[in-house]
Amino acid sequence: MARTAFITGITGQDGSYLAELLLAKGYEVHGMIRRASSFNTGRINHIYEDPHVADKNLSLHYGDLADGNGLTNLLLDIEPDEVYNLGAQSHVRVSFDQPIYTVDVVANGVMRMLEAVRTLSKKKDVRFYQASSSEMYGKVHEVPQKESTPFYPRSPYGCAKVFAHHQTVNYRDSYDLFACCGILFNHESPRRGETFVTRKITRAATRIKEGLQHELHLGNLEAKRDWGFAKDYVEAMWLMLQQDEPDDFVIATGETRTVKEFVEATFKHLDLDWEKYVKIDPRYFRPAEVDILLGDMTKAKEKLGWEPATTFEGLAELMVEADWKLAKDEKVMAQHRATI
Repeated sequence: MARTAFITGITGQDGSYLAELLLAKGYEVHGMIRRASSFNTGRINHIYEDPHVADKNLSLHYGDLADGNGLTNLLLDIEPDEVYNLGAQSHVRVSFDQPIYTVDVVANGVMRMLEAVRTLSKKKDVRFYQASSSEMYGKVHEVPQKESTPFYPRSPYGCAKVFAHHQTVNYRDSYDLFACCGILFNHESPRRGETFVTRKITRAATRIKEGLQHELHLGNLEAKRDWGFAKDYVEAMWLMLQQDEPDDFVIATGETRTVKEFVEATFKHLDLDWEKYVKIDPRYFRPAEVDILLGDMTKAKEKLGWEPATTFEGLAELMVEADWKLAKDEKVMAQHRATI
């Protein structure tokens, strides 16, 4: 009998890759989406459209992390074996502008999920994955950061993630839930939202290459991050829920690069001089900056048998190629409209 998984945030970057992974493993996948006046399923539409995916065992349900009763009812109806909580307001800079909303979704939303999982656990065995974040380390106490490194968050988002992380551990200890936290460092892909810095860079650079844009405005070029490929990282999520005992794991590459280095790699692939196009804009600086994030993935490698498969250069290249195709298509459409 196929196992069943429930994913919040299924329409996001990680959720879409996780859905693909679980479907390939024969899971029955259920995803939660928020009701909106327009369709927001762009990252998963291809699952239904791909002729090579014979068994499209994917169902979507309306729900919201702000609705605890709705979450409980969904889980009791679906009775999943595994629950992956990936839903969030996940943009760090936006969390300074919308702190109350961010905390309600990222912190209180996890409390509602944990209560729903605890209710379901009275009926059947269920395993829970919580998406923790490297932003919890903030003003870092040590480099590299590992599971035992103290947290010092530097944004409303980071603070909310710390609360959610500790509550997940608390529910594991208090109610004997199989609950794991994956402390994922920055992970990117062609499916990353265009307001996140890596995708903002590759999208703008390819549009500049095609003459559709003239400048790219960025904030702190010296911020250092540990960047990996999201498709690699969702496999680690799944592996955590396949272990004999629940635990928390840092998922990272173990290498740190600056925003400037990502800019350089992107523009180099397009044979462009980045310094001609990139402008520093104070609007994109955070009120409290996180200067360096560098993860120690030793525990994940030893206990999960996981390590990243994609290099920094490979990640930049695949993002550039995907966005270059978008830019070329956009140019063709612009030229077509000009002839009408």
